[in-house]
Amino acid sequence: MDAQTDELRDAHDKLAEWYSERLVGLLESMPIERAVLDLFCELTLAADLGGDVADIGCGTGRLLPYLAGRGVTPRGVDLAPGMIEVARRDNPGFPYEVGDVRALPFEDASLAGVVCWYSLIFLPPESRGAAFGELARVVRPGGYFVCAFKDGDGERRRGGLSLNIGIEFDAYWMSAAEMMERLDASGFSLVFQGGRPPEGTETVPQGYLVARRSAPGAPPG
Repeated sequence: MDAQTDELRDAHDKLAEWYSERLVGLLESMPIERAVLDLFCELTLAADLGGDVADIGCGTGRLLPYLAGRGVTPRGVDLAPGMIEVARRDNPGFPYEVGDVRALPFEDASLAGVVCWYSLIFLPPESRGAAFGELARVVRPGGYFVCAFKDGDGERRRGGLSLNIGIEFDAYWMSAAEMMERLDASGFSLVFQGGRPPEGTETVPQGYLVARRSAPGAPPG
């Protein structure tokens, strides 16, 4: 594991309890995010591919009960062991494992869908192709991808300092245009694009994408 990934993992180990305290119940106050997740779940179930989905970068596992309540069968993956420990404690009853989006612990075409909820904002440029390729690898043809992200310029930012808990890490807020290009190049077809203006302390718009995994041999897009 490279130094940048080590730093990101260690920072999120320390963030696990912070997230646990501050993000609990947040989804209930966010109707737009719930609507996007609902769309993903409905499309995934309608595809009749089994309903097995993975929340990649699941953090404390806060989305898994909601996803399960919409009929899919979720599991969680996160880079940080500390996040997985808190997820098992706070949101039990689901499979969790430590893993990296650039080398996912799943067989080819083994999932009906993947969720990347603000988890792709840590990908440096040189890792993006591998990450999107892995997401495409593990989703069955006809399955779905959903993500929430900060719609920015893709440039490197240092995160964590403002929290005053002794952590720093790199973050990259890819634009919606780049996100869609990455999806297209890796074999996904866009189904839905949405966004909302920044609120509260947010400094950039928030973006949402749903895409469908193309059949083998089908042209991208």
